[in-house]
Amino acid sequence: MPTLVEKRDLPNAVALNSIQFNLARVVGPLLAGVTLAALGMVWCFSFNGISFLIVIASLLALHVRRQRSSVPRRLREELAEGIHYVRRKRAIFLLTALAAITTFLAFAVITLLPVIAREVFGQGVRLYSQLLTFSGVGSVAGALFVAWLGRHRRMGASALAVQAVCGVLLLAFGLSSHLWASAGLLFLIGAGLIITLATISSLVQLLVPDELRGRVMSIYMVAFRGSMSLGSLLAGFIASRAGPSRVFVYNGIALFFVAILFFWLGRELCQPDLAIATSNRKSAWES
Repeated sequence: MPTLVEKRDLPNAVALNSIQFNLARVVGPLLAGVTLAALGMVWCFSFNGISFLIVIASLLALHVRRQRSSVPRRLREELAEGIHYVRRKRAIFLLTALAAITTFLAFAVITLLPVIAREVFGQGVRLYSQLLTFSGVGSVAGALFVAWLGRHRRMGASALAVQAVCGVLLLAFGLSSHLWASAGLLFLIGAGLIITLATISSLVQLLVPDELRGRVMSIYMVAFRGSMSLGSLLAGFIASRAGPSRVFVYNGIALFFVAILFFWLGRELCQPDLAIATSNRKSAWES
């Protein structure tokens, strides 16, 4: 995305990417259900495979601003430089850690939704699909808000504030036994998580110099995706012994205090120096 839009528009681009992802998460299961009922399972997978032709055509149609490549080096050297930069640049390290902890604690709500539909509300697939839709629509609304807000100096502080609110909402969802209240909370949780994570992702891409962005974002995505899987694994383990509601209560409390902790950790996260986004390689390393 940084090669497709200007730096000032990067948060908007990240937010729009989140919108299409979450909108597809809502529309896709609905289309799959209709296709499954009308044509059967084979055509569900067939249409899914054919849809990748559209993806390939879109990628081929892109006009990307080419970056001047550096002198080729060994993979180990490239990886070591990326890891060294993340460790040395405190704001990047904190943002990566924050994204990992957030996904570890918060995305259990999606993993355990089928269990909530069955054990808390005594229903099945239909309710699960409805709850998932509330979460997806909330995510789209949150991404629209980020796109509207754009880039500003207190992006880090606002992400932490929304994360703290998400912790409270997650706690309330764990304690709720009313269907419509739970659906409303899912909408708000979905919106809050996308606001937090889209803002964090935008900050990382804004703060990293162009020649290191690929390596740093790779490390960031390993932390982001890996923590999501590990968090779901732990959530399933706890839910099988203490019930799914306890997971949301525990994770909501932890998410709230994590936000407070990162608020306390310093200015470089709450008010990052976005001026380095326009710096060259030398000034970025010296800053």
